[in-house]
Amino acid sequence: MANRTDPLAKSIHGTNPQNLVEKIVRSKIYQSTYWKEQCFGLTAETLVDKAMELDHTGGTYGGNRKPTPFLCLALKMLQIQPDKDIVVEFIKNEDYKYVRVLGAFYLRLTGTVADVYQYLEPLYNDYRKIRHKLSDGQFTLTHVDEFIDELLTKDYSCDTALPRIQKRWVLEASGTLEPRRSALEDDFEEEEEDKEEEQPMEIDEPNGREKDNHRGRSPARERDRDRDRDRKHERHHRDRDYERDRDYDRDYGRGRERDRDRDRERDRNRDRDRDRDRHRLRDDDYSRDRDRDHERDGRERERRDRDRGRHRSRSRSRDRRDRDREDGEYRRRRGRGSMSPRGRGEDGVTREEPKRKKEKKEKGGGNAPDPNDPEIIEMNKLRASLGLKPLK
Repeated sequence: MANRTDPLAKSIHGTNPQNLVEKIVRSKIYQSTYWKEQCFGLTAETLVDKAMELDHTGGTYGGNRKPTPFLCLALKMLQIQPDKDIVVEFIKNEDYKYVRVLGAFYLRLTGTVADVYQYLEPLYNDYRKIRHKLSDGQFTLTHVDEFIDELLTKDYSCDTALPRIQKRWVLEASGTLEPRRSALEDDFEEEEEDKEEEQPMEIDEPNGREKDNHRGRSPARERDRDRDRDRKHERHHRDRDYERDRDYDRDYGRGRERDRDRDRERDRNRDRDRDRDRHRLRDDDYSRDRDRDHERDGRERERRDRDRGRHRSRSRSRDRRDRDREDGEYRRRRGRGSMSPRGRGEDGVTREEPKRKKEKKEKGGGNAPDPNDPEIIEMNKLRASLGLKPLK
């Protein structure tokens, strides 16, 4: 609630008056101790007392960008939006210079172009000293007319972006403003008149009458003619100065446009170089990663080939051992069979079983089976139980 703009306040330049101060600076002001303690509940009447206590101007300062009381009071004026008459009285106040500077700063933010030139240009004649706090917290000495010139010619003052205003010669050409009249012009005219009056006059001794330097001309008419000539001369010089200032402003504007285009081109080139360097670094990183991957793949391939060769040689040696083992077992078996004590013939391969069969054949060839053999009797009984014929 303490930071809200007055509901009756009108929008300035199409926005909330407090938005004329940048958001970061505005948040710094809201968090400052001076705003919370000294600016709470201020009105247009009580604001004058706080403005009379100011002893310096400035924006923000220090490492944490603390706002000055001058900037806090300016934001408070934007919040409560005092009447134009009160602001004009601030500017016309000659006793307190900081009150005048505060009113001029507020009018520069919120006033129209005509009001800005109308009320701020007379302050060029105020040469009083004021203190200004820099961004590092140090104080510097300046003057009221220098501060007013900064408000009228610069785009940034007291860490605040000033609204853009038209050049004076544009307003003079459109008839909005009259040509500026210097405060010293009347003093120059009076000084010229005093010089003309102090010029010595020649006296005609025989006639006892005063005689002007130029015969046949009265002093009053000559003085008026000289004054008109001097005014024409001053007007000519003023017009020439005006033309020179207008040409300078035009050239200055063109120079600023050229500088802006040059800065834009330089920024574009810098961005292009930065992008090129970034792509080059990216390509280098990609090629480096690719080489590293190729090396890793080569090492993996070599290790696989080495493992495959080792496995192949191991399996080959295993097969060789198996064959050798089988051949050894076969030889051992064969050796055991050849060295058995069952007898050898001439070829060394005679066996006992064929010999026994041969003997059985020889024995059985001449004798018939015995019918009283218990085995035969047992077999016949079994065959009789099965219903078969007995053995013959």
